[in-house]
Amino acid sequence: MTLREIVEKYLAIAGGYAFLAPLAGFGLSKSAAESVFSAFDEDYHISRFLHFSQVSGSAYNINGFEQTHISIDADIQSIL
Repeated sequence: MTLREIVEKYLAIAGGYAFLAPLAGFGLSKSAAESVFSAFDEDYHISRFLHFSQVSGSAYNINGFEQTHISIDADIQSIL
């Protein structure tokens, strides 16, 4: 998935920026989700807008950390 597709899917799941969305809601296999989100988390220009958290639900290994949810800042639009 591209960054734009991730953001569009996030908005559909969360209902707006800065709200939590479960990583399981993106419709990706566990390995694909871990790969995609880890890659975006490694890129400083992207990762500063992404906020992962561990709440409850299916956990994904994002760069060595168990995460269940993501929130995205509205300022990500500046790089789309």
